[in-house]
Amino acid sequence: MKIALGQFNAVVGDLDGNVEKMRQVYDQALKKNVDLLIFPELAVCGYPPEDLVLKRHFLEECTNSIEKTAANCPNITIIAGFVERTHGESYNSAAVLQGGKVNQIYRKVQLPNYGVFDERRYFQVGDKPLVINIDGLNIAITICADIWHIEWLADFLKSTAPIHLVVNISASPFHYGKIKIREKVISECSTKLNCPVAYCNLVGGQDEIVFDGRSMFTDSEGKIIAKAKAFDEDLLIADVTLESNGKVNIKSLQPACPQPTELIDEIYQALVLGTRDYTRKNGFEKVLLGLSGGIDSSVVAAIAAAALGKENVIGITMPTKFNSPETISDAEKLARNLGIEFLTIPIESVLQEFDESLHIVLGWKSHSKPSRG
Repeated sequence: MKIALGQFNAVVGDLDGNVEKMRQVYDQALKKNVDLLIFPELAVCGYPPEDLVLKRHFLEECTNSIEKTAANCPNITIIAGFVERTHGESYNSAAVLQGGKVNQIYRKVQLPNYGVFDERRYFQVGDKPLVINIDGLNIAITICADIWHIEWLADFLKSTAPIHLVVNISASPFHYGKIKIREKVISECSTKLNCPVAYCNLVGGQDEIVFDGRSMFTDSEGKIIAKAKAFDEDLLIADVTLESNGKVNIKSLQPACPQPTELIDEIYQALVLGTRDYTRKNGFEKVLLGLSGGIDSSVVAAIAAAALGKENVIGITMPTKFNSPETISDAEKLARNLGIEFLTIPIESVLQEFDESLHIVLGWKSHSKPSRG
């Protein structure tokens, strides 16, 4: 059977937009004869939804959206994350969509509550494993942190049928060097449970968080056999075969995706993606940056131009008597090199008026702080 990981950039709260993106990915998967399509954690609503989970209308829309996705995508089995509301409680859940309906639901058990995570505030803990069977394959469904507790997971699944594949839908944030840690965790899951892992991660920036994607497949020995793009949307497809002896073979059906080769390149791509999504998802079209001619503002300007396009970045210098000619010319040269608009707005007269206004403060001096008596 063909399994696809639909790594896409979800927007928190934009349920209609996210559902439409999922439908577009579904259309691509359908053309490639995919049997099982997997989307990231909380794909329907975006991650992290935070206090939206406390709003009744949001929870109702999450239910409507996952049902709409099922109805619009009936010809492939789909696993997708959403916020489930049942019996007055909210869960971080994975829905199994088959034949136009929501057939089964798995509820996340391991709820992280550190760093950028605050899941125990919003979600209840699940307590039952879910194993589905597709074309003879027993597929265990997990969500993000579930596989980061491998001893617990092995015990959690021990009463189920033999597991041929573990699916993990995730919203794992990027940080410096995180990919090595993540690869190790996923590989250990494969070797501990003696089966491949299909890991689908979110991609995109959301406020201060960046998700780097890099969804992947590992084989039963923990070897990574395919990895999706870094910091970009992607559809990663592999073929999974259950042999007569019970062994599961998995092979990639696509050429290897280019990956960042150096940590500095990885950090740069994360900054570009985070800047682009923060700007666009908050409804801004252009940015205005103060350019001093120094390194800090130059790096910011270069990242902004790469993220938004040079036509959407405006550099500005506001010289006074405290600025040297070199800093002004450096700022202008930077703007010319980047191809961005550059404005020079002298503010010496404004600074003088401000200084004069402060003379009514006892002890004020133009080059010192006012006396506190």
